Amino acid sequence: MQRVRYSLLQRLLHWIVALCVLGALSAGFVLGTLGFEGAKNSFGLDTTNAIYKYHKSFGVLILGLMLVRLGLWVVLGRPALPQSMPGWQRVAAIATHGALYALLIAMPVVGWMATASGGFPIEFFGYVLPGFMAKDPELSKWLYEVHGALGVAILAVVALHIAAALHHWRVKRDGVMRRISLP
Repeated sequence: MQRVRYSLLQRLLHWIVALCVLGALSAGFVLGTLGFEGAKNSFGLDTTNAIYKYHKSFGVLILGLMLVRLGLWVVLGRPALPQSMPGWQRVAAIATHGALYALLIAMPVVGWMATASGGFPIEFFGYVLPGFMAKDPELSKWLYEVHGALGVAILAVVALHIAAALHHWRVKRDGVMRRISLP
């Protein structure tokens, strides 16, 4: 018999990653909109540096957690979707989850590369991680643009994911949300 819920670890990781993504995207959009100088003028140098540090730290954390989630998905799989769900919704659900996994792994990797090629430290809370790349300001600029575009893509896919979840939870009431809920 196929299970109807994700494992407790998979469910916990889902919600932890969701909170980390919310924080990282929020900080990223502030930094991307204002830039370093604009953020420094708005918040001061210490706060701006802290925002960058924690944005990078949560990006590295998201990367690590997503790799664990990917490994759990490979080992444990996913629970069955309700039989009442139309085929197109099944395809949309699988495609949305696949896009989220790909984007949430690609985003911090590109951010890491942009930061390293910009000559900036890769910070993970109190630690500095290796950059693995030589300084290349032109490459860094392009990678930061890609990083920003990935942020917009994540926002769009997350909005679709949340809208579908709310539809299944509040409109269809078909038990789909029970697959990922904590209680």
